Amino acid sequence: MTRRAPSARVSIGTLAGVVGFLAFVEFTSGVLQGYYTPMLTDIARHLGIHDADVNWLEGTQLMLSALVVPAFAKLGDMIGHKRMLLISTAVTAAAAFVLPFTDSFPVFLAGWALMGFYVVWLPLEIALIWSRARRMPGRSTITARAAGFLVAALESGAIIGALAGGALVDALPLWVVLLVPAVMIVVCFVVVLVGVRESPEPTGGVFDTGGLVLISLALIAFTGGLSLLRLNGPGDVLSWLVVALGVALVVPFALWELRCHDPLIDVRMFRSPALGPVFLTAGLFGVSVLGAQAPLSTFARTDPGVYGYGLGTSGFATSLIIGIYLIAMITGALAYPLAARLVAPRIALIVAALLVGGGFLLFLPLHTSYLQVIVNMVIVGLGSGALVAALPAAAASAASHTQTGVATGLTNSVKTVGGAIASCVFGIALLRGAAGAADSTAGSFAGYVTVWVVCGVTALAGAALLAVGPKTAFSDQAQATTAPAEPIP
Repeated sequence: MTRRAPSARVSIGTLAGVVGFLAFVEFTSGVLQGYYTPMLTDIARHLGIHDADVNWLEGTQLMLSALVVPAFAKLGDMIGHKRMLLISTAVTAAAAFVLPFTDSFPVFLAGWALMGFYVVWLPLEIALIWSRARRMPGRSTITARAAGFLVAALESGAIIGALAGGALVDALPLWVVLLVPAVMIVVCFVVVLVGVRESPEPTGGVFDTGGLVLISLALIAFTGGLSLLRLNGPGDVLSWLVVALGVALVVPFALWELRCHDPLIDVRMFRSPALGPVFLTAGLFGVSVLGAQAPLSTFARTDPGVYGYGLGTSGFATSLIIGIYLIAMITGALAYPLAARLVAPRIALIVAALLVGGGFLLFLPLHTSYLQVIVNMVIVGLGSGALVAALPAAAASAASHTQTGVATGLTNSVKTVGGAIASCVFGIALLRGAAGAADSTAGSFAGYVTVWVVCGVTALAGAALLAVGPKTAFSDQAQATTAPAEPIP
């Protein structure tokens, strides 16, 4: 007994060092998420595209992210989490170096999409931490605290990235501004290579290639149909048929996963009365937290003197809005545990979703001044921060102990799919009936109204889904009564 305590202290100290290295990676991830948003209008002008086309940058990246997370997380378990973290970082860095040196929209779009590999960093990092903490006393608490530290680094990076991006784009050539995050990602690669050891005992096994192919085909067909709708208009029958094909392809994917011994995504969890509403809420939440970022930025940059709407803000003034929104998200994330103790966790989640919905619907009457937009975004940010922190935890508490990692990963994947779909839809909405002359690059006001209404209604729908779930869902009482999942046949 006397010899185990020093060993535990050494292990915890070593783990703290690993978390410190990984925190820099998450800080860089946050920079990537906040840095580009204030300059999306400048990027659109540089590429000679319409403001509505900016949504395809976000949409393609989100869709690639939806495919990457389950695949790389599974491969991390099989062959090593550090190895997959290095591969994803290398791909992200190579893609980031494409952006400063091209003015071709297709090339820029391809590079931007491949940068979506960074979304797998956090799941792989948490897996690395768990692989070291699982033999320690209080391993769940240690992992949770480490994950919280990583999320804090992520949000801090997003704030600093948004402020720095807005300031630099007003002062430096765009290609120089775009070079900064590429260099940071290279530093991340070196930090992981030198400072992080591989996770022990990879599981091996056979990768579910069939499942990945089927879900990829479904997502490609669905988003491809949305792209055709945008090009040909909502009256095009072929476009709708391609969309329907994408939806239909989900059926063979689900049947394949049900028969698979080690599935890419265990679709059985969608049947759970507690987990089902969480996954659906995550998808609906992705509409606003991921799909609405670009429209909010371009609305703020639109000149009201020319188009009759917008704020006409500079890059830095736009970054201040984003920075305040992210601070509100941090506040919401930190306030959620306290709220969950004061009331039931399910009630706290419902309130968070109501804040998101109410904040977006406030844009309908209040969108003409800088202060009005900030107030709306603070309300949205408080709810969004709580949901970002709470949805994975809610999924973990509602799932069997044998399915915790799968459940938390699914909240991220479903949220990403929701954001990708919303980004495509919002691009169509902003393009249809665009203001001004034929050479105008501003989105239509009706399109922005559509964005606000859709984000508000989907958030309220998420609150309604959570309201019909079990009253004790996500609480210790529910977790104590959860039976172990049956093994996959």
